Amino acid sequence: MGTKMALDDAVNGNADLDDVDISRPSAARVYDFWLGGANNFAVDREIGQKIVDAVPEVPAAARANRSFLRRAVQWCLAHGIDQFLDLGSGIPTVGNVHEVAQQGNPHARIAYVDNEPVAVAHSKNLLRGNPYASITHADLRDVDAVLTADGVAGLLDFDRPIALLTLMVLQYFPDDEETTELVRRYHEKLPSGSVHLVSHVTADDPVVDGGTAARMSQAMATPTYARDHDAFEALLGGAPLVEPGVVFAQEWNPDQNNSEPENSCVYVAIARID
Repeated sequence: MGTKMALDDAVNGNADLDDVDISRPSAARVYDFWLGGANNFAVDREIGQKIVDAVPEVPAAARANRSFLRRAVQWCLAHGIDQFLDLGSGIPTVGNVHEVAQQGNPHARIAYVDNEPVAVAHSKNLLRGNPYASITHADLRDVDAVLTADGVAGLLDFDRPIALLTLMVLQYFPDDEETTELVRRYHEKLPSGSVHLVSHVTADDPVVDGGTAARMSQAMATPTYARDHDAFEALLGGAPLVEPGVVFAQEWNPDQNNSEPENSCVYVAIARID
């Protein structure tokens, strides 16, 4: 109830959201629905349920991605990286980067970036009073605008390594040279010793064939491009990968005591930025 009220508060009476069409589904809010959250509207739940009806494993995939996020952030902290730049962050619900990172290091710094007004407005509410976390309203395709924004440049120390996160984000960008160049530009501008945490929907998983992936794309307001193993790895531009490399989400250094789904239809990796 409290979380749902927070979402309503973020929308109602917010001048920044006057032109937002909340009758259209949002990828961020549909993802929240799959995670069992309350930060979504009826249109998001309707589309989210249609996708689940077509691919019942989708909620498990969302949870597997969130579980990877937790393990990957903990890996970063264990390797001395305590700054995080989360692109296309969506709504920072339970278990997101700042909660995981600041549980391990209260002074860990997290800069969220998203271009959806509802997600940004709600993020401001959730992050209020947290001096080490920010949300920036920007399009991640404008690399310079993102990296010079007050919520990024004013929070992160670019003389120390930074963990770049693009979790379930690059799947909304076409499989072309422009997307690869976008990733390269972020890698080029981040300090030596930084890493790139990335996850991406794939049709390589036997649960999700190409036809199903196409139907998922058509259901969402934003087209989805389900890359195969080679296309996913190509996005990283040949950057060296942390073991075990490109694997399904449930296979990346799984916790011994936590059960992971058998299938996730999500590839993940951590690339080193030298």
